[in-house]
Amino acid sequence: MSPTAPHPAPAPHGTHGSPEGDRLVGRSVRRREDPRLLTGRGRFVDDIALPGMLHAQFVRSTVAHARIAELDLDGIREVPGVVAVFDAADLGLADIAARLDRPLHEFVPTDMPILARDRVRYVGEPLAIVVARDAYAAEDGIEAAKVRYDILPPVVSDTAALAPGAPLVHDAAARNTLVDVAMFATEGIDDVFAAAPCVVEVHTTTGRQNALPLETRGAVAAWDAKEDQLVLHTCTQTPHQVRTVAAACLGLDERAVRVVVPDMGGGFGQKCVVGREEIAAAAAALRLGRPVKWIEDRKDALTASFLAREQRYDVRAAFAADGTILALDADVVCDMGAYSCYPFTAGIEPLMASAEMPSVYKVPAYRVRGRAVTTNKAPTAPYRGVSRPQYVMVVERLMERAARELGIDAVEIRRRNVITEFPYTGVNNITYDPGSYLESLDLCAKVLHDEGWYAAKEQAAAEGRHLGIGYSCFSERTGYGSTAFAARKMQVVPGFDISEVRMDTTGALTVTTGTQNHGQSHETTMAQIVADELHVDLGKVRIHQGDTERITYGWGTFASRSIVVGGSAVQRAAAKLGAKLVALGAHLMDAKPEDAELGAGCVRLRAEPERTVSYERIAEAAYLRSNLLPDGIEPGLSATASFDVFDDGTFSNATHGVVVELHEGTGRVEILRYVCVEDCGVAVNPQVVEGQCRGGIAQGIAGALFEQITYDAQGEPSATSFMDYKVPTAWEIPDVAIHHLETPCLFTTTGAKGAGEGGTIGAPAAVLNAVNDALAPTGVELDSTPITPETVQRALESRP
Repeated sequence: MSPTAPHPAPAPHGTHGSPEGDRLVGRSVRRREDPRLLTGRGRFVDDIALPGMLHAQFVRSTVAHARIAELDLDGIREVPGVVAVFDAADLGLADIAARLDRPLHEFVPTDMPILARDRVRYVGEPLAIVVARDAYAAEDGIEAAKVRYDILPPVVSDTAALAPGAPLVHDAAARNTLVDVAMFATEGIDDVFAAAPCVVEVHTTTGRQNALPLETRGAVAAWDAKEDQLVLHTCTQTPHQVRTVAAACLGLDERAVRVVVPDMGGGFGQKCVVGREEIAAAAAALRLGRPVKWIEDRKDALTASFLAREQRYDVRAAFAADGTILALDADVVCDMGAYSCYPFTAGIEPLMASAEMPSVYKVPAYRVRGRAVTTNKAPTAPYRGVSRPQYVMVVERLMERAARELGIDAVEIRRRNVITEFPYTGVNNITYDPGSYLESLDLCAKVLHDEGWYAAKEQAAAEGRHLGIGYSCFSERTGYGSTAFAARKMQVVPGFDISEVRMDTTGALTVTTGTQNHGQSHETTMAQIVADELHVDLGKVRIHQGDTERITYGWGTFASRSIVVGGSAVQRAAAKLGAKLVALGAHLMDAKPEDAELGAGCVRLRAEPERTVSYERIAEAAYLRSNLLPDGIEPGLSATASFDVFDDGTFSNATHGVVVELHEGTGRVEILRYVCVEDCGVAVNPQVVEGQCRGGIAQGIAGALFEQITYDAQGEPSATSFMDYKVPTAWEIPDVAIHHLETPCLFTTTGAKGAGEGGTIGAPAAVLNAVNDALAPTGVELDSTPITPETVQRALESRP
């Protein structure tokens, strides 16, 4: 097993690192984005104002399931300020098509029309786009639409969708099932259960959530006559994929579409898929020959945008008398809403859960069935963690239940089952690289013991109060490469990334990367990697992202891939440029390349380090005095490199420990202490990692205790504003103590693993286990989220 050690204390904040002995990677240098963003100088989609720009909004369905009997748009055209209104027939756009290479009994495709044509399948589905001189007139225009529906019975739950004789959301999807895959089935597993001394079950549901980025979706589309090109400014995590789909839907050459992402206020996965509205806005701009802006309002963001998380698990586990897990048997059903998202399809949640459910534990026998059902709700997109918050919660509940049944301490039963020898190939055919699964568990438990929380729990019980302590131990596969996505049989296979590093005549560096920053501090962390590799001051490095004309290609930012994949590509490109600098520098010093090396902003001779040639002089020769270049070296100073993660990739890991108090009379769950012990390999910037942990934990707590969108029998969503969608504030989110462990990754050039999703993955299980620990005297156990005050209060009232 690889050695694991506490991360060194962060260095003092600063923007400059010594190009020689004081490496920037591993230091909490200040975020370079902050001066711009904190002083209001950021530029977001809604800040864009172009000459002659028009504003768009959408006529949306007010019913969940119906045939469109009549769509009368004439009244809209008479509204003052309205310039045009288009329906599906007017625009004639191709559908968004997401595909898996699976047989029809495993996967049923459901193309998503840009605007609904004959049928609507959820409240909020766009029917027509209204374009007006200002945003107010566009909203007025929407009110003038007249739509007559032939109502169809809606399907509003996974159980209703699967019921015999249920109405079909899509005629091609029998039993309303889009994905039905049995990925693993260990031979003899039923015999294992039959002979096991202890079998425990968990039946759980998790609430439908909104990823809720601070900045809603939006787009500004305009035609550039000089370049003969559509320019689409939009807040997407995947600009190249938006370009590909926009070109296909609009019938344009891909060269004729340029996607530009300005500053972006969050995405969390919701913006890593291609939506309908930005394509419709682009089509309207082409038709009208004028720029068109669309900004999603909060009501539409809550109800009609991509949602996530609504899942049901029926799982059982077999344990030996000593607490060793023997087998895991799971049935996973994910409510994916009305359509498959591009490019991941409706398989994103059930396939993730099925492939990775064994998590950090040595499970010798495994069987799982994963299904995606379609319902009359807004479609599902990835949301930070993608099924892992759910299946980790299920597996951790199984551990807790088995510990109680067998009379084993809840931490001890985990110790007996976590993976400790690496590499470890699991029953799910995934190979786990070295991690600190046991070390993180032990350290987290030690922190809570040393801080006196176990004693505090006993004291509270004596006083009639209800304190509980809960844990979750988990891994997070990060930086999925082409191999992992290909295993899902995706027709569009994400994975690699490409970077170019270019030096100008002043020695300054321009770096492009296909990743897409929307809060992850890429302008800082990527620059740290390049500055270290080329021994330059951080201020000499500038990162460019989010422009399909400037960036060769990239898959954007999702699945904790940016530093794992994008950072490795950046490092490789910087190393290639460094090799060219050494070759040129050695030539200018009449030496051989093997006798030279990079120094502080220079190339120097190994044997005579006082003999140097500066980067500026090398750049002058490369660009302005090419007659000085040796044979075989082309003018200019740039290098391009790619990186992909092959095989099964790399796994970050963590343990979360939570102390809660349950308040009688209100049922309020108060989090008294939250400890996170995380290991994401080499932390390029520890402060950034901590920010990711804290933000993720806040979202995990939100799912555990607060956030949920429900639907009535007619498919009407319950939460259309923040009055109904309960988003936690700083008052409900505790301070989080973060402890770093570091197991360097064997596959990435930087030793880093991903850090974007772990906080969200671990929080629901830890909070739920803590609540159940506090409820132990009542005999009531909760297995579903969100945990409402009403549920807690009823449980407290039922105590003996």
